Amino acid sequence: MQEQEEDKRPDNVVFDEETNSYNAALMPYATNVGAPVITTPDTVTWKNVSIDKVNKQVKAKYDELKAEYDALMEKFEYNNLIYSAKFNFEPIVGEIYHLYRDKNQQPFLSIIAPTQCNFDFVGSFRLNADKMWETVGE
Repeated sequence: MQEQEEDKRPDNVVFDEETNSYNAALMPYATNVGAPVITTPDTVTWKNVSIDKVNKQVKAKYDELKAEYDALMEKFEYNNLIYSAKFNFEPIVGEIYHLYRDKNQQPFLSIIAPTQCNFDFVGSFRLNADKMWETVGE
């Protein structure tokens, strides 16, 4: 019975059963009663703040790309509409032309300004050097 009591050590004593030695000095952390308390940092708050920042950055980039995509699709649709429209002349790069719809709702391109006629006006466009039609403010 005395042997069992001698084998028992207090919780604050660091004894390695395998090597049968005290190894407190070899531990990477403090082992005595007066040592500072080991606490784990609160990473939940840091993660939540970081996730919120990343989500805002991703959303901002998504909104930017979506706006670019929408502008590109609008440009594509206008170019498609103009190139499929009827016109009997070769448009000159840099000049402004006006797109109208006839009585059958078919698009046609004209040099006549909307203030000089009563056609169903769609929009004004300029042909750039890349042969892309750009909208011109009405």
